[in-house]
Amino acid sequence: MQLTATDLAFAYPGRPVLDGVSLRVSDGTRLGVVGENGSGKSTLLHLLAGDLHPARGAVRRRGTVALVEQELAAGSGETVGDLVRSTLAGLRALAAEIEKEAASFDHETGDLRRLSGLLARAEHLAAWDADRRVDVALTRLGAVRDLDRRLDTLSVGQRYRVRLACRLAERADLLLLDEPTNHLDDSAIEFLTGELVAWQGGVVVVTHDRELLDDVATAILDLDPSMDGKPVLYGQPGYLAYRFAKNQALHRWRQRYRAEQERARVLAERLDASYEGLSDEWRPAKGSQKHRRATRARIHVKAADRLVQQLEAEAVEVPVPPARLAFPDLPSMSPGWDPGDPLVEVRSPRVLADDGGVRLDLPGTRVVVPPSGRLLVVGPNGAGKSTLLAALAGRVALARGSRTVTPGARLGVVAQETALAGLTAAPVTAPTSSADGEDAGPPSGFDAYAAEALELLSRGELDPEHVVPVAALGLLGEEDLERPLAELSAGQRRRFELARALLHAPHLLLLDEPTNHLSVDLVDELTRALIATPAAVVVATHDRRMRADLADWPVLDLGA
Repeated sequence: MQLTATDLAFAYPGRPVLDGVSLRVSDGTRLGVVGENGSGKSTLLHLLAGDLHPARGAVRRRGTVALVEQELAAGSGETVGDLVRSTLAGLRALAAEIEKEAASFDHETGDLRRLSGLLARAEHLAAWDADRRVDVALTRLGAVRDLDRRLDTLSVGQRYRVRLACRLAERADLLLLDEPTNHLDDSAIEFLTGELVAWQGGVVVVTHDRELLDDVATAILDLDPSMDGKPVLYGQPGYLAYRFAKNQALHRWRQRYRAEQERARVLAERLDASYEGLSDEWRPAKGSQKHRRATRARIHVKAADRLVQQLEAEAVEVPVPPARLAFPDLPSMSPGWDPGDPLVEVRSPRVLADDGGVRLDLPGTRVVVPPSGRLLVVGPNGAGKSTLLAALAGRVALARGSRTVTPGARLGVVAQETALAGLTAAPVTAPTSSADGEDAGPPSGFDAYAAEALELLSRGELDPEHVVPVAALGLLGEEDLERPLAELSAGQRRRFELARALLHAPHLLLLDEPTNHLSVDLVDELTRALIATPAAVVVATHDRRMRADLADWPVLDLGA
């Protein structure tokens, strides 16, 4: 197996995404790909898979390729069994070809080399064991095993686990994974990690999961621009080595940028001082020493020009370093509150699903979040972590139990999936017409943020004196905020959801899988901010590194 990409460049209409990306993957290579949201990680996987064609550069492949995208669109009426059969069709065709070749093989005139090659390929792929491998992978990943279940009845996470199980069983020469741990719990991640470490071909994995990078990656490609504007390949295995090397590079970059900014300031001041010599303040009176006045003026102009040339020759153009998360100073309480009163409390919550099943049932359990409180919610998929956060937010009806909330308490919620976006706040209804009545198109990030602010204000959940400006957070640049939300990447939309949760300076943050789709740099920064903020925080996460970072928080284990 061999994959080589050379000097790749790609751009969507009006928006360059990748430039100067080169990499090489062979058997045993497990390349982790990281970068800021919108840096082109998913686009790179599609280029490597051949689904997209680069504007510049080339991709050369030898061997089979399998791509597992973040989201799987479900065709009308398509079932789990249909997906299994289509994924394994190649393996079954190979097994059938071998059976046909063996049955008709003539030991005197037959092509023994061809038969041996087919048998070696089948043994490498374990073609006859594919169905058992699919069943094992579905089980270990916690995926739906009912082959008659329609894919459009499954959640995003459930569909992803089915597709991942099929691709693992397929055993392609090159496996391309896009955020594979987003929808997996601990036992599923452990299974996936073992599969990747034992993979006989090559692996390219886009991930924010720092623990997975530590356990799996033999090298890390960072698509964020460096000081020279190019992506950087970090050849040392593991996340910690990458983090140390990148921190050092960022430190040098910021130092160099500050030095160049200071150089530019000095240049401006010296030029001002030089040209000031040409003002009337130093000039002799008109009519006196006319030729000397002109000579002195020329000398000053030439000296100033030489200074400009010298300083510009010494200057080095340094791009602006990447922005850092500017987490707002959130309040812990409002005036007049009793510090002994909880912000939110639920008792013995029971929540039913639409079909009558039980989504959450915690009899005799009291979940209390005091001002500045902390709570880490853990447990396997299906244990009810998301439902508990929705109950704390007051966005699901309790079939049993009670919920109390301090009057005036502001809650910021980041849900796990788009399907739960209604739990964060009311749907965005930004105007789609301009002031003159013309169609203004789909809402941009700025439009949606303004609509969210107006909605919160109408419900009395926003203090106009404490609005958090979206552009000041360092989550999205103004250029991205001016684009329609539908054009943003999954990670950029996730950043926007976090910004929405912070808009009204909440007293309590309820974050469901907050690391999903975010870059590793932002995850590190967000973790530090959550530890330090005066606001109360409840986090439900499967991210092992985040759980380790928050190990001193109170823990509610729904799987216990």
